Amino acid sequence: MPRSRSRSRSRSHSHSHSHLPAGEAAALAPADARRARWILTALVVPLLAATVLALVAMWPRGETPIGSVPLAGTGMTIEAGTVVEVVDPAAPGAPVDGQVRVELSTGEHAGQVAPVQVPPEIMANGMEAGDRVRLMFSPSAMGTGSPYVFWDFERTAPVGWLAVLYAVVVLAVARWRGLAAMVGLAGSLAVIVVFAIPAIMLGQPPLLVALVGSSAMMFLSLYLAHGISIRTTTALLGTFVGLAITVALAAWGTRSANLTGTSSEQSLILLGTFPNLSLTDLLLCGMVIAGLGALNDVTITQASAVWELHAANPSVPRRRLFTRGMRIGRDHIASTVYTLAFAYVGTALPMLMAAALMDRAALDTLMAGEIAEEVVRTLVSSIGLVLAIPVTTGIAAALVRTSRRRGGDDPAPEPSLEVAAGVR
Repeated sequence: MPRSRSRSRSRSHSHSHSHLPAGEAAALAPADARRARWILTALVVPLLAATVLALVAMWPRGETPIGSVPLAGTGMTIEAGTVVEVVDPAAPGAPVDGQVRVELSTGEHAGQVAPVQVPPEIMANGMEAGDRVRLMFSPSAMGTGSPYVFWDFERTAPVGWLAVLYAVVVLAVARWRGLAAMVGLAGSLAVIVVFAIPAIMLGQPPLLVALVGSSAMMFLSLYLAHGISIRTTTALLGTFVGLAITVALAAWGTRSANLTGTSSEQSLILLGTFPNLSLTDLLLCGMVIAGLGALNDVTITQASAVWELHAANPSVPRRRLFTRGMRIGRDHIASTVYTLAFAYVGTALPMLMAAALMDRAALDTLMAGEIAEEVVRTLVSSIGLVLAIPVTTGIAAALVRTSRRRGGDDPAPEPSLEVAAGVR
């Protein structure tokens, strides 16, 4: 009897362990977690080291051309003021020296009201009393009517309030993670302003600058917003794969479609200032950076989806976990297909309307230089996004069981009925 009871206990104990969820079995085998961390470290550390070394080697040194072109001519200044009256030029007795009257708030005539000439297109699209404006003051024009000419609207206050509202909403909804994401965004923008733009101006290859800058932005944005973990590193690796695909396709697309990057006025200004700058490479650089934000979005979303699926049912095999993750991924792909296209159409609507005025076939319109650049940009970024989803999902499905559960981000799953029955 004792021997029989012992065998019964042994069978019961064995039965209970045979029904342990795979996630808990992984927790009983920390060697798997250590192996996964070693593999990820072996992949990520060289990428991080290469990024840091490239940043140091390519960092812009000495005086850069930034700010070298004066905003106004010699003796001219930019002043601020508030519109106090909008004059209808067709009204009887309307003055001929200006269409609006502005109370000046800066400069040597502060406190005085001066007539200001405003371009007709600005007048037709919204100029009213109370608007804050910026004016160019030309002392040499003192005796020719008004020395003040409309320069631009003053937008600091409304844009500032929108930025504050954005920060409040992000903090209210995402809390500390939202704050970390905004810090990551600020760091990423600093990489563009402090490193990428000056480096290209000083003659560094634009594509190499884009690769190094994008890598630095990925490390900053992902790890600051989501913390250092296997899940975040999974998204990082998926982003690198998507970035590599985007770069390869963008390089091929710009060359094979003969995209020169010279279709905009800004490009011609840059060509005159930097005669050795390759506008094709600059266009390629912009394509790489343009798709980075959406790429980070899809990879971190896919990694999180796999982690949540595993938390909901830790006993799901890896193959099925990948399949279920890809169901979410396919929905993400479906939305991504039109997300980038809608973003382009919205920003380029005036240009598209102007192009539509021409008497030519719709395909010829799409293949026109400036529009073709955006078509290729959208297609290249979309392909990189779509292919990054299965890669990230596969890596996540392979590594999710090796991650330790910590804090509130990865809550421990409820024990299954099968486990409870086995223990009892």
